Amino acid sequence: GYLWHVDTGCVFNSSDQNDIEYFEIYNYNKLKLFRFSSTLDKYVGYTEFGIKQATAFNNDKDIIADVRAKKEYICLNNIKLDYESALTKS
Repeated sequence: GYLWHVDTGCVFNSSDQNDIEYFEIYNYNKLKLFRFSSTLDKYVGYTEFGIKQATAFNNDKDIIADVRAKKEYICLNNIKLDYESALTKS
């Protein structure tokens, strides 16, 4: 069969909003097609198909607004808790 999956996550060194990167990586059968990085604030393609998708996503204001909101919703709401409960105690 075929496998399409999206990996999402947050990379951070502190609870400061400017130190947090939200990412989405779109994969098909272990091949990285394209990704979003909040540090770059855009999608970047790695294959011919991925470049086309990244361009289309970057030109869609609703998609960009949604992915920016995900950084706040997913990362900022959870990292403060994670940072205070686990990382400061290690």
